[in-house]
Amino acid sequence: MVIKECELIISFIFIMILLNISNKIFAMNYEVGPGMSYENIGDVPWESINAGDSVLINYRLEPYREKWVIARTGTELANIVIYGIPGSEGELPIIDGQNATTREELNYWSEERGIINIGGSNYPSQIPNYIVIENLDIKDARPPYSFTNDQGQVGNYSNNASSIYVIEGDHITVRNCIIHDCGNGFFVSHNASNVLVEGCYIYDNGIEGSGYQHNNYTEAKGIIFQYNYFGPLRVDCNGNNLKDRSCGTVIRYNWIEGGNRQLDLVDSDYSEIYNDTSYRKTFVYGNILIEQSNEGNSQICHYGGDGGNISQYRKGTLYFYNNTIISKRSGYTTLLRLSTNDEYCDARNNVVYVTENGNNLALLDAHGTINIRNNWFKSGWTNSHQGGSFDGNVIDSGGIVTGDSPGFENWGAENYHLGDSSSCIDMGSVLPYEIIPEYNVNYQYIKHCQYENRPLDNSIDIGAYEYDIGGIVNKSVYIYPNPCRVYTGQRFITFNNLSSNDIIRIYNISGKLVHNSGNIINNNYRWSV
Repeated sequence: MVIKECELIISFIFIMILLNISNKIFAMNYEVGPGMSYENIGDVPWESINAGDSVLINYRLEPYREKWVIARTGTELANIVIYGIPGSEGELPIIDGQNATTREELNYWSEERGIINIGGSNYPSQIPNYIVIENLDIKDARPPYSFTNDQGQVGNYSNNASSIYVIEGDHITVRNCIIHDCGNGFFVSHNASNVLVEGCYIYDNGIEGSGYQHNNYTEAKGIIFQYNYFGPLRVDCNGNNLKDRSCGTVIRYNWIEGGNRQLDLVDSDYSEIYNDTSYRKTFVYGNILIEQSNEGNSQICHYGGDGGNISQYRKGTLYFYNNTIISKRSGYTTLLRLSTNDEYCDARNNVVYVTENGNNLALLDAHGTINIRNNWFKSGWTNSHQGGSFDGNVIDSGGIVTGDSPGFENWGAENYHLGDSSSCIDMGSVLPYEIIPEYNVNYQYIKHCQYENRPLDNSIDIGAYEYDIGGIVNKSVYIYPNPCRVYTGQRFITFNNLSSNDIIRIYNISGKLVHNSGNIINNNYRWSV
């Protein structure tokens, strides 16, 4: 009987392996670009791609002036992947919405809202799941730019057009993309879930004179932003940098610079989102948030709501920890605006530095409760700038460190690591038990769009960076593609954050030396496999 059970288990495993191999065998690779099977993106049969298929868009000097919809379904083990193959100098393929054309076999709505639409299609008509978009430079979706739609007619982009418009779908990943010169840079609607945005450069979006278009505008059932560089919006654009109405929001290890506010975390209009338990917990940690001189609103982060129906506001806890906040503005800076007294923030282990005198820094606007613990604030900080109209509450749980400077390693170079004499070293607090290990501070941001392990020692430091006392230096390694795909034709390993005269030696599994870099000159080194 035991033998038969073992045979049954082995047979089942063998069948599963065969099924997995079968999926790989029948998956298609659609190669796009000069000399490839498909010269243009519109030549790809988007209406019939299947789970496990990959569309590989090769870099070329001339941008691809094309737009399309993704409305097919992948699986957890067989994602549908749209993947840019960089040029010889690492240039990403450019997808330009200006004068873009659309494959006429497609039939989808809201063409004026995006260059790449995910979902919202009559043909194909599936709800997209397990979609990955990676390594693309996507731009130019806003007035006055125009395009040719799937009926062959000229259309104009709306003010709220975006590079990627996610109408619906589940498990949507956008990775290592450049998103710029659109109304909204990246947009996700309420019918999407489990969205991941990582390693992207999102900047230079918005509409002049308007505060309703943003670098990022999302409203999903579960969304994570990590390792991204959010740069300034377009000149004279008044939108926020990262605006989000999602439940299950996690914002970690990003560099977010500029905007009316760096973060605007407000209410949803949809009951499936605001009634979800994850709507009441928002996690913001390990980020570098920068307010430039006289830029936008004086508030760094807004949490709660802006729709007017207070019953739908977040009314939960903003976990705000191990961030480094820099304000270079003249006059007042306010760390948080909590919309009502039902909003609560647990703020610990943050560096909050203003270039003005410390009395220009306030923790709250007018409402809400903030519990502060083991933060670094500039000496002279205050609870609020609102005077008698302030009805919020600041709870000081101890461990606050103050001074004129937190002791950054190199202010002029925007290197916000801690220097040798920083008063933030080993002065952090343990994190709340209810958020670890899932939301522990395991990594730290590398300029730009990369990350590394956060060094470990006995006590956590205040801020987004842990002071490294030396010894075994934690160098980051980036493998491209990861995992390496045989069909790409390009494979390399990049070593980042190196020092002058470092040497990299690579050995195979037999112990044979296969590569010696010699002395490293620059901070980065690439070995082509």
